[in-house]
Amino acid sequence: MSAQDDDTELDALAAHVRTHPELPAADSDALITAARKGDETARASLVEHSLGAVLSEAVARRDRGVGVTDLFQEGSVAALVAIEEYVARGGSGAGLGAYVRRVVGAHLEVVVEREEAAAAETAAIVEDIRLLELARVSVGEQIGHEPTETELAAVLLWPPERVTLIAGMLDSAREQFDAEMVEYLDDAPDGDGPG
Repeated sequence: MSAQDDDTELDALAAHVRTHPELPAADSDALITAARKGDETARASLVEHSLGAVLSEAVARRDRGVGVTDLFQEGSVAALVAIEEYVARGGSGAGLGAYVRRVVGAHLEVVVEREEAAAAETAAIVEDIRLLELARVSVGEQIGHEPTETELAAVLLWPPERVTLIAGMLDSAREQFDAEMVEYLDDAPDGDGPG
């Protein structure tokens, strides 16, 4: 999704949230009481009026690798769970907003941290692949043949199992790229690319 699409969706979310502002404590109390008695419309209204807090928490994390709309979706689920718990525990309307913000914020932190960890892991793998490829070329030129995984492990100071794993990723990526390139060329009229 492009930044422009994300901003367009964000504008739509903000417009929707403005139509359902956070409720005064007395109104929240009435809805909590009704929801506790099984009124699903009241429960849905509590969630709807909590979405401003969800959007606020999502926007606060917008520059941390996850799109605001994705964060909003995650936060909406967390808000639903928070409200279910709050209603079941018999919370008061006065504390609902703060509770939802706290639960949603904590959940979104986990989502963002998970995404940051995945991005860091991906970057580390890409760097390992780059190093392995450089070692293959450099060592191959020096010894005059394709280096073995043991030779590469010695040069890179990696355990042989790591060389095997990273080499497998590199070779798999190459095979996938080659297969996609062949498919691309096969679809082209006269072998000149798509057209």
